[in-house]
Amino acid sequence: MKKLIQYRRLVAVGLVGLMALILEFGLRLPSVAQIIVTLLGSVITILMVVDMIKVIRSGNFGVDLLAITAIVATLAIGEYWAALIVLLMLVGGDALEDYAASKANADLRALLEKAPRKAHLINQNQELTDVEMDAVKIGDYVLVKPGEVVPIDGHVVAGSSLVDEASITGESKPIEKLIDDEILSGVVNGESALTIVADKIAAESQYQGIIKLVKQAESHPAHFVRMADQYAIPFTILAYLIAGIAWYLSGDPVRFAEVLVVASPCPLILAAPIALVAGMSKASVSGVIVKSGTTLEKLAKLKTIAFDKTGTITQGNLQIKAVLPINGVDEKKLLFLTAAVEQHSNHILAQSVVEAVTDELPMVTEMKEIPGKGIQGVVNGQLVQAGNSKLVANQQVAQVHDTAIYVAADGQYLGCITFADEVRPEAATTMTKLKNIGVKNLVMISGDRQTIAEKIAKMVGIDQVFAERLPSEKIAVLNEIPTTQHPLAMVGDGVNDAPSLVIADVGIAMGKGGATAASESADAVILNDDLSKIPEVIQISKYTMKIARQAVLIGILICTILMLIASFGVIPVIFGALLQELVDTVTILYALRAKGN
Repeated sequence: MKKLIQYRRLVAVGLVGLMALILEFGLRLPSVAQIIVTLLGSVITILMVVDMIKVIRSGNFGVDLLAITAIVATLAIGEYWAALIVLLMLVGGDALEDYAASKANADLRALLEKAPRKAHLINQNQELTDVEMDAVKIGDYVLVKPGEVVPIDGHVVAGSSLVDEASITGESKPIEKLIDDEILSGVVNGESALTIVADKIAAESQYQGIIKLVKQAESHPAHFVRMADQYAIPFTILAYLIAGIAWYLSGDPVRFAEVLVVASPCPLILAAPIALVAGMSKASVSGVIVKSGTTLEKLAKLKTIAFDKTGTITQGNLQIKAVLPINGVDEKKLLFLTAAVEQHSNHILAQSVVEAVTDELPMVTEMKEIPGKGIQGVVNGQLVQAGNSKLVANQQVAQVHDTAIYVAADGQYLGCITFADEVRPEAATTMTKLKNIGVKNLVMISGDRQTIAEKIAKMVGIDQVFAERLPSEKIAVLNEIPTTQHPLAMVGDGVNDAPSLVIADVGIAMGKGGATAASESADAVILNDDLSKIPEVIQISKYTMKIARQAVLIGILICTILMLIASFGVIPVIFGALLQELVDTVTILYALRAKGN
């Protein structure tokens, strides 16, 4: 609605300007032209005063005050053409803001435009049926034709193809997808058809989660606009001071109007928000959704980053670290028997054990879950038990510090298999990059044991470690970080991290899992769980804020120089109004540089 009003005002000013040209230069009726322009100027000025009052009531300074004063002053001294140009600047500037923001935001909106609405469902008779996204259930088979957007999260069961994941991960290189590979909704299929099995319903898919985040990002106002209003207060005082002194010394009220028509508020109205939207767009291209201009500003100033461990610094995927049989037990046999019983378990460690065995696993009978201890079953005539140390408590067991599965056969303890969470390959280089760009205070907050947390922290280059912390205790750690070390960011991935993400100045979520509680609570979301995106988005934020401030200050500097020149009466009112348009164009184009770096 606001955009439509601005365009209507622009059209109205354009039509009145055309009528005034015809009346004055075609029909030789300058007095009629002046009356029409004066009436229009009065109406729009009243509307602008109403808008400005609303802005002031919202807690911001009305930067249109200078322009309104300039219109009133030029109409009062009969310089109606100059008033028309200032009017054109104001309504045209608002329309240009909408257009420039729309262009800068094109990458974010592209996600919404490509959102799949239907899926090609394969029924039991191998027939295709086009259904709405919400009709696809977990386990359904879906065909993705060449060039189509993958509609739902799943894994490939037939076909192979190169897919474009740029809109999801920021990765420009096509990725090959083969049978059993995971595939996310929102990626664009290549030249070959794929059949996938749905692993999630549409509402929980990666793409729908991202769309929700994008809509949230678009709806947040840019905090830096209020910072620009802070520039506006001294700038407005300066403009009135120069104009008033010029009027007083010359005794000519025209001099007052000549100064004010070059005191353009557009660098403050347009430059900062356009730069911020451009920076948010740039971040989205790199694979990070930044939800607001406020977040972008804080990212540029970060002094401390706190990281969760599991799923953030590490991959959250426990892999076999060591197979530790007791004396006389074959290592391969221990692994084989463990995998045999674990193939029937839903335990988080079971898959890692099964995947480590290349031989075909035997049939297991008499399977039984032992609550709080583990699982047991008969494998080749042996009763095999696999679980925690409680399961074999009556045996001579050497306790290990790592996560482990303890194994016994026919009541005899065989040994254990230990597991470790793999550190993300980019974690260490990310910490180094963060320190190099000025974020030197790096912290790890984990619910894991102290020895494990310290080991992981040392591997990646984090000095401060807070281990064995519950979610509420993580919040306490964040609250104890001195204000001198703020702004503070928290990086996490799970539901238990959501409260910490809210408490931090900037919450950053590892968002590959979709619209989780962490993603929804966070201020920024890393779409492909790549830690190296954190220093990248910080650098984007720093550059964006630099461009925003430079655009505002360049505009103010040019306007101040023009005001000083105009105070001597050497810039006619109508020419000053034209110069104002040039200042606007320069600052807007400069602000758009934030998208191009």
